[in-house]
Amino acid sequence: MRLVFMGTPSFALPTLQAVHQAGHDIVAVYTQPPRPAGRGQKETPSIIHAYALEHGLPVYTPVSLKSPEMQAEFAAHGADAAIVAAYGLLLPKPILDAYPLGCINIHPSLLPRWRGAAPIQRTIMAGDKETGIAIMQMDVGLDTGDILALEPFTIPDGMSAGLLHDILAQKAGPLLVSTLKKSQEGGIKPVPQSDTGVEYAKKITKDDCRINWNQSAEKIYHQILGLSPHPGAYFLLGDEVIKVFDAAFDNALSQSPAGTTVDPHLSIACNPGTLYPTILQRANKKRMLVEEFLNGFPIPTATKFS
Repeated sequence: MRLVFMGTPSFALPTLQAVHQAGHDIVAVYTQPPRPAGRGQKETPSIIHAYALEHGLPVYTPVSLKSPEMQAEFAAHGADAAIVAAYGLLLPKPILDAYPLGCINIHPSLLPRWRGAAPIQRTIMAGDKETGIAIMQMDVGLDTGDILALEPFTIPDGMSAGLLHDILAQKAGPLLVSTLKKSQEGGIKPVPQSDTGVEYAKKITKDDCRINWNQSAEKIYHQILGLSPHPGAYFLLGDEVIKVFDAAFDNALSQSPAGTTVDPHLSIACNPGTLYPTILQRANKKRMLVEEFLNGFPIPTATKFS
């Protein structure tokens, strides 16, 4: 197939690699423009941009696809389809309709659950036991298009959003390649999404990251895993921000007020249950196991967090 690939972050890279290695003709790669990064804030191309340059694939980095000129340039590639994986720009209808097979999206959830910007993080934060990859025919709605393929994945206990991201990214490429093959053979029957079970994965905000000790220990535990490794759940001790990247919990009712340490090992009462942070980080410090953290920054029993 003649394909245009549209993606930006690391999640998209295994899919681009899989499609490229499967022998499809990638006539253009669209990705977000280079952004300032690192201590020097040097303009840095995306990982997709770098791969395309390394393999001699034409790269386009428009800031928008809304203009008639950009849309005409896109249509002129004469592709069979565009593959979209976490591209990061709105695709107007002329873009969606530019090619015979339209735009095909890789989405890391079992649609219609977790449509939107942060499906992997919201999946873990909700404590879901199952997720997966959806291959979707894009339309003008927010992740509302017909499903071309689904691959479920059972989430192991204790899995962070970061690890789930990496696993789903690796699963996406082979599923897309097999879907394209079936499409060429006429074996794909698009399935409309159900109207039931719809959930929206809103973009993560700073408010999502702050721990509320009046919630259950289990809910806070899933919050921590869902925000690990980035941006990280946090709590305040005075004015100091302390991030938590892993933890354990139990549901037993604590006798201490919520948000209070119940021992010198940083076991924290919740409502209900107790949270046991295991990996923490102070501002401008490295991440540490709780024992190392407390050696340099002891927090006594009965400390109350806001």
